[in-house]
Amino acid sequence: MSSGKTRDEIAEAYSSEPWWYDIRGFFILTFAYNSTIGTQLRFFGPHFGPNHLEVACGTGTLLELMLRWRRWKKMPQVKITGIDYAPSMLAGAKKRFAKEPDVQVQHADAANLPFPDASFDTANIANSIHCFPAVDDALRDIFRVLKPGGTLAANVLLYPEGIPPLRWAAQRINDWGIRKGILYSPFHEEEIRRRMLAIGYEVAREFKSGNTWNVVVRKPKRAA
Repeated sequence: MSSGKTRDEIAEAYSSEPWWYDIRGFFILTFAYNSTIGTQLRFFGPHFGPNHLEVACGTGTLLELMLRWRRWKKMPQVKITGIDYAPSMLAGAKKRFAKEPDVQVQHADAANLPFPDASFDTANIANSIHCFPAVDDALRDIFRVLKPGGTLAANVLLYPEGIPPLRWAAQRINDWGIRKGILYSPFHEEEIRRRMLAIGYEVAREFKSGNTWNVVVRKPKRAA
């Protein structure tokens, strides 16, 4: 099941105030994803190469937490380009990172990125891949802008599993998200894996956490 909404309709669904987006996101993370901020920081936080692309960065709340986590862990400073398609989300991110010269945010469609081939060492899609109406096009264009050997880390919302109360709660949130337009569709794990492999990615690491599939895929160093 999917919302059938266009990328512009989905962007409009994200036109709420950034503070409400963050509160709403916390409840979705907890009850639909059945995951935690700590899990996400440990997964996405180390995954920043020298030139990094943060896809669908939203208001930048999670990205800011990841950068704080990296500083706490004394990880290297990197150059970051964040993109999002929703203007209200970008407004929040631009304000948040106004004094961060190594973080640039701009309006862009993940399925039609305004960057040359082989521009980035790494890319993240945090809590967003299941919101893309053209997920194959987005994965394909991210593949294009990654350098050979570059990696993409993503967490993908799966159809709910687990004990009935948690599964029912997650399903109700997903149904609301689809009606609202902030969720296009959850995935079955094997389905999204097949899509990535068909584009040319190689799976480097994967694990399930709650109702999400967490995966790091690599663009091969040499074309097949």
